[in-house]
Amino acid sequence: MNQLLKSISFIFHPILMPMLGVVFYFSKSPRFIPIEIIQAKIISLLILTIALPILLYFLLKNIGRVHSIYLDTAKERIVPLFLNGCITLLIINRVLPPTEIIELYYFFVGILISTLACFILAILKFKASIHMIGITGVTMFYIALSIHFSINVNGTLALMFIIIGAIATSRLHVKAHTNIELLFGFFIGLLPQLILVNYWL
Repeated sequence: MNQLLKSISFIFHPILMPMLGVVFYFSKSPRFIPIEIIQAKIISLLILTIALPILLYFLLKNIGRVHSIYLDTAKERIVPLFLNGCITLLIINRVLPPTEIIELYYFFVGILISTLACFILAILKFKASIHMIGITGVTMFYIALSIHFSINVNGTLALMFIIIGAIATSRLHVKAHTNIELLFGFFIGLLPQLILVNYWL
């Protein structure tokens, strides 16, 4: 059980959450989008949201700015969060402009807002749970899409709520966060996506 709880934090790492939202969108959207465009967007986002952050992590680790992929202290989070904010800004300006796929544009705007909020808290030496930010943001996006496209994804949503509970349990078990840090993470991930729904739903 101990190993299982530890592995949950790795399996559902925040770096994977944007791609979960993107893949879900393309798999559920009833709109016709040429397969070439879908492939181009997914490849671009894989590079920018997963490959590039991993490379930047190893660079920061080599120069001593971070010590763990989990960014255990508030101080360690400042530079990675700033860089992630820059990457997200690049995505919403170049890869997913509002004139193309508005739902994904606002999804990433929400990610940017959550990242900036977490960045500010890190400067203030408060360590909100990035794991909770990621999973709750994606879950809220799923809920909004199910309403937007009038599709039944109750099974997926039930699974997402189970995963939220598992991640919270895992982070508490490894003593990475307190209850208040998890709660802050929950709302920092949820609220931007919820508020931005007004612009595209």
